Amino acid sequence: MTATRGFEPTFCTIVPPHVLDTLAQSEDPALAGPARRTLERDALERTHRRLTTVLGAPTATPPAGATADQPNRTIYDAKHKQDLPGKKVRGEGDKPGKDATVNRAYAGLGATFDLFLKAYERNSINGEGLPLSATVHFGEDYNNAFWNGEQMVFGDGDGEIFLDFTIPVDVIGHELAHGVTQYTANLTYFGQPGALNESMSDVFGALIKQYTLGQTAAEADWLIGAGLLAPRVTGKALRSMKEPGSAYDDDVLGKDPQPATMDDYVQTGRDNGGVHINSGIPNRAFYLAATALGGNAWERAGQIWYDVLTGGELDSEANFTDFANLTIAQARTAYGEGEELQAVTKAWEQVGVPTA
Repeated sequence: MTATRGFEPTFCTIVPPHVLDTLAQSEDPALAGPARRTLERDALERTHRRLTTVLGAPTATPPAGATADQPNRTIYDAKHKQDLPGKKVRGEGDKPGKDATVNRAYAGLGATFDLFLKAYERNSINGEGLPLSATVHFGEDYNNAFWNGEQMVFGDGDGEIFLDFTIPVDVIGHELAHGVTQYTANLTYFGQPGALNESMSDVFGALIKQYTLGQTAAEADWLIGAGLLAPRVTGKALRSMKEPGSAYDDDVLGKDPQPATMDDYVQTGRDNGGVHINSGIPNRAFYLAATALGGNAWERAGQIWYDVLTGGELDSEANFTDFANLTIAQARTAYGEGEELQAVTKAWEQVGVPTA
């Protein structure tokens, strides 16, 4: 599998390493054990990701007879082991079974396919009908979901902090959107380009959720991972695009560290230079632009963000200012000097990202 513009050895998880690090230090073995095992497995997956970059990941092509307007989904069951992909349990067109996790994964892959096809005329994540594969029931109490450059993988959670990772459709969409970025701008997974990489996945994860639910920008909750946190956790989601830093404030997890503006930008060597933390800044910019425009966020605001991601001008090392300038230019190109341009320009101003 080769990205359109090079191939960044990225292993992308929905739960940031800093969250798992905090859990791993808990005195409660029911919390620390699953977190430590998850961190260990994630480290192995990152190594595998680097190897597939060097050796070349397998190329997947649509099967004969596949049409451009239909997904090609396969769901596998790891049966709580860590061998990928696992046993095939549902293929494209198969009826739902008794396993709700399998059914949610299948539906989430379809929802992601639908948003990109119907809103942006993109045929699967690579634009060429790439089959969509996912493995569920990965590992024992595995507290994460990830895109490994080839497929989706979902843990069941430990039941103490995290529930089943197929529950929020935006988690599924978020991880698959990493694949879209991989095949387009291929943003480097470190610092500001890495935070943009994470933000693009949050943006399209949120849009997939809104599209599926038929919600306008005003109706949406703008939360990423709502429904994922277990009842004992004081929090509502993993991240909030509307109010970065407000998703959780828990005695075990700590407080959501995301900044909402550049005034609070976090300088850190952890989390690949804060890719899951500082993504709150461009996330809020998108929220502000989308809600200022109103209506369906996947239309005007989403179209601008999509066009910049896939248009070929976004450098893999782009910082926030680079991306902001491109969205402003795209808003002007697509819509002229009207409210779209004003909304996008003002959004970046409000989060403190300097523009030309």
